[in-house]
Amino acid sequence: MALFRYGRDLDPSNALSRLQQDLERTFDSPFGHGLGLLGRGVHPAINIFKSGEDVVLRIEVPGFAPGDLAITSQGQTLTVSGKPAEQTQASGSYHRRERASGVFSRSIQLPREVDPARAAAQCKNGVLTLRVPAREEIKPRQISITGG
Repeated sequence: MALFRYGRDLDPSNALSRLQQDLERTFDSPFGHGLGLLGRGVHPAINIFKSGEDVVLRIEVPGFAPGDLAITSQGQTLTVSGKPAEQTQASGSYHRRERASGVFSRSIQLPREVDPARAAAQCKNGVLTLRVPAREEIKPRQISITGG
C-alpha cells in the first residue's frame, strides 16, 4: 500500500494542481507509486546475496513444479522463466489478490566474477535456489616458491 502525504498550501489552486500531478504519476505506474523496476510488485520476488565467493539467488515460485521452470544464461545474464502446467482460477470474484500467478520471466545481470555456465539449481518448498560459483581465475590460489 502506498502512503501519500499532501502538504497544506495557502493557495488552494496550487495544492489541487499538485494533487492532480501526484495522481497522474500514480496511475502511470503499473505497480503503484514510485516502485520502479525493483521493489514490491515485481513477480517473482527474488533475493540475491554473496555466500563466500559464490552468488546465490533465491526466487519465490510457489505452485511451480521444477518441470514448469526454465533457467538460461547468455553472457552474464541469467533468465528464469516459468509457465505453470495447470492454471487454477479461483471461482467467484476476488476479495483481495496479492499473489501474482501465471507465466513469468525475470532476467538478472550477474557480476563478472561469477560463471553462470557452472550454476546449480534446486527447487524446494516453492523456493528456487541458484548457486553461481566464482570463476576459477578469480579465486585466490597458492603460488609455490622455488629456491635458487
